[in-house]
Amino acid sequence: MKLLVINGPNINMLGLREPAIYGHENYETLQKLVRETCQAEGIEVELFQSNHEGVIVDRIQAAYGCVDGIVINPAAYTHTSIAILDALKAVALPAVEVHISDVKAREAFRQISYAGMACIKTYMGLGLEGYRQAILYLKEYLSK
Repeated sequence: MKLLVINGPNINMLGLREPAIYGHENYETLQKLVRETCQAEGIEVELFQSNHEGVIVDRIQAAYGCVDGIVINPAAYTHTSIAILDALKAVALPAVEVHISDVKAREAFRQISYAGMACIKTYMGLGLEGYRQAILYLKEYLSK
């Protein structure tokens, strides 16, 4: 089993970016958590982060036929990118959406998730633990 973990804009700034919302753990800590979780579960993983919408769309498209599922935190593009929604729908791979913060408890403009419309499940407000939960859920889902 192979998963692709995609992170959108500013996730590379974890630890510096609004620690009251996103915590003090940095992007390297997130990468380590994802790799260790996947290794413990016998999952091959590729991590990808970009601040550019089109590059994320390209990576989703390139995943077709190469991975079994996607864990995605589209970050700010969650609320704006129909292009990412369409890419997820086009490849039709099982995808799980993750948000470090509880998006539902935040600003009004964050209340819509375009990417989430193409995902089988969403984890939010769990900090980095949401990634571990998403990986475990996707493993179980793909094993059925």
